[in-house]
Amino acid sequence: MSMSEPLLTRIVKQQLPAGAAVVTILKPVEHPAIYAADLTGDGMPEIAAVYKLDGELTLFILKFVQGQWTKMSVTKGMGYNVTLLTAAPVTSIARNNLIVGWQLGSIWSKLAVYEWTESGLTDVAPEDLYFSHAEIIDMPGQHGRDGKVEIALWTHDTGEAYRVDIIRWQNGKWVPATDVYMYYFPKVVHYYEQLTQQYQDYTFYWYYLADAQYRAGLLPAALMSVQKALSFHEPYPSREVLFELEKRIKQGMGGSHVRETTWLFPISVRTVSGTKWGYMDAEGRIRLEPVLDDARDFQPNGLAVVVKDGNAGVINLNGQYVVQPVYESINAFAEERAIVIDSQGFKMINEQGHVLTKRAYPFIADLKEGRALFYDTSGGQTGGDVSRYGYLDAAGNEVIRAQFVSAYDFSNGKAVVQIKDNEFALIDRNGQRLATYPYVYVGPLGDGLLAFQRETSGKYGYLEERGQVHIEPKFTSAFPFSGGHAIVNTAEGYKSLYGVINSQGAFVIQPDYNDIRDLGEQRFALGQAIDPEQPYVGSLYAIADVTGRRLTEFLYRDVSNYRGGLASASDGRQTVLLDLSGRPAPGFPRVEGSGTLEVVAPDLIKANVDQRLSYVNRAGQIIWRQNTIVPLHPPYRVREEKYKPNPDYLVYYPQVEGLADQAAQLALNLKLRTLSQVKPIPADQKLDYSYTGDFELTFYQQQLLQLQLTGYNYPFGAAHGMPTMIYAIINLTTGQMYELKDLFKPNSDYVKVLSQIVGDQIKNDPQYSYVFPDTYEGISPNQPFFVTADALHLYFNPYDIAPYAAGFPTFTIPFTQIRDIINTEGSFWRAFHEQS
Repeated sequence: MSMSEPLLTRIVKQQLPAGAAVVTILKPVEHPAIYAADLTGDGMPEIAAVYKLDGELTLFILKFVQGQWTKMSVTKGMGYNVTLLTAAPVTSIARNNLIVGWQLGSIWSKLAVYEWTESGLTDVAPEDLYFSHAEIIDMPGQHGRDGKVEIALWTHDTGEAYRVDIIRWQNGKWVPATDVYMYYFPKVVHYYEQLTQQYQDYTFYWYYLADAQYRAGLLPAALMSVQKALSFHEPYPSREVLFELEKRIKQGMGGSHVRETTWLFPISVRTVSGTKWGYMDAEGRIRLEPVLDDARDFQPNGLAVVVKDGNAGVINLNGQYVVQPVYESINAFAEERAIVIDSQGFKMINEQGHVLTKRAYPFIADLKEGRALFYDTSGGQTGGDVSRYGYLDAAGNEVIRAQFVSAYDFSNGKAVVQIKDNEFALIDRNGQRLATYPYVYVGPLGDGLLAFQRETSGKYGYLEERGQVHIEPKFTSAFPFSGGHAIVNTAEGYKSLYGVINSQGAFVIQPDYNDIRDLGEQRFALGQAIDPEQPYVGSLYAIADVTGRRLTEFLYRDVSNYRGGLASASDGRQTVLLDLSGRPAPGFPRVEGSGTLEVVAPDLIKANVDQRLSYVNRAGQIIWRQNTIVPLHPPYRVREEKYKPNPDYLVYYPQVEGLADQAAQLALNLKLRTLSQVKPIPADQKLDYSYTGDFELTFYQQQLLQLQLTGYNYPFGAAHGMPTMIYAIINLTTGQMYELKDLFKPNSDYVKVLSQIVGDQIKNDPQYSYVFPDTYEGISPNQPFFVTADALHLYFNPYDIAPYAAGFPTFTIPFTQIRDIINTEGSFWRAFHEQS
């Protein structure tokens, strides 16, 4: 039985005593204190409601009996309002408990957890269980979810600080749910990271950040935060409490910790079937075998997106599929929802894999503040499709219909949308218009201010939410405010002059830079052009604080955001973790190469450096790295070599070993080096492009080895780079590298036959509708190709016959279709087919 809110309200009002009124719950959005759920375990929903009469609150339960709604329980309430009314399985997975927050003060509520008994509702919550905010979630522990919810209670302390406790009902009593800290406390960490960024001198926020980081398993960051809290003259709550927390953190870093034994980390392994992915634990032991096409990080909810046989699914920490691999792609979970794509379009699923949207959409963004931006298309008046934006709620319902020309995510319960040309608006979560802005452009909210343009190609300024001009337009570009600051550009030409302003429009960092990045935690990266005459070539970055005081020289080619007092940075030769002083953080390693480092466990650092994944400990010792040798059938193997003569030039290329004829092996490997673009490159000269090359083993059968050699050349400042792809198809016995003609009988007109087949596919197969009209004129004698066990595959390079976005148009021709012209007695064919 599914019931809408208006229907529930009508049913409840018919049962109210004279003069009574249904209580209104004010947050997160106003709604009546009415909830429908199965409380008795009979599979049918009851209705719970709270009303006020003569200043007193009453909770009553309605049950549908013999065709009508009847009161089955009446309970006296507490306090003067209700802040929470929901239902979830707390004491048993067999049925729901009714959960009520009775408001006793402006920021205090008493938690009641009612269980249905023969005599009615019984509150199993302790009498002294108070909270300011609560979240009820079935959180994954060491063995995943158990079907019963945990309750996270946020209890106000001081300022915007809350003590957070997580409890569950276990063996007939309430106990701390310490095993789910890894799931929940990253959210608490994020909350206090934002507060410490905004209020750096408030000692109590640093204490709560350190405590949350400790419970989340982020021990190095927790140690830095507790030491920051101890640095204040009058630390909160006391030096004794902080010293005890510091002691626990250090003990955790020196011994075992829950994340070290329960959390898993993705690893990659080169195999004869290409690169495969699995998971290891914090000590480098393989826990989930590398059999996946791709594996992403486990999220705080204990779930990870993986790819198997080309399709995306979701697994838990035991390697079990929570969402079967049936989707084209799956986004990371946000607010317990993930956006998936299948052949029909975009859909929303929950953490159990259930599809929540009623249909597929052309686009859905990640859920933010309970709202997911989507767009839909319809025919326009002048022909062609017109896109309009709206919002879904967490249940997948269209709560704000598709009506806007453009729209942004919600922030603090508000979102900026475009109504039409020269008209933007600010709306609330229900789509009600709060303000109208008659301008050609209005940007997203940030600290209550919005960037805007009065006219096309005009300067940018900032509006207040109500529409008053707060900072007059004077910038050539303007980014959203965050933490009281915004990055702006003042340059008129192709060069850039970026600076940082405060909320009054005054420069706190002068507009002198080629680029500026907001790194969070009150730090910026200031970019100085490597070549002032060619600013698009890139920048070298210095770390600065919010006053513009430079903490370092211009040393880094790339810097990531700060998190827990640490940021990854690379100078092109080495990658390090920086502390808030901008210097390499003591106790962390330097890793050779360019990339990023991330602390993922107390003594485990994830290194994505020079396009290879590895893990090291804090001493710099290798815990895991991808293998560089791929064994084939003895005595053959493929060895990976690395060539990086310049920070902007990186190639991984294959070398084949085990051939009986050493001269043939040498000649083969020299050719592989050449095809992989291993060539002289100046070491200390700044290139005007970047180049990366890599390879994969894509086919191996009997004596035939096929290597895919890929490359990407990106001219700095270009819209995009140019990819390349070459297949080296090798006979391991002789070292011969085959060409297309080697597959066919001598004097066979293979070019004509294959050209006709490809032409027919372009003409008759809708998947090739992207091919430029009249551009295909047949294949060339040395057409790029590769093979699989049952087919020949011909492909074209970007722009040859199709747009760049089409990639490498590929045409599959089964061997059975061209069997008559294949030289089955030839070296090529016999290399991967058994002798008859």
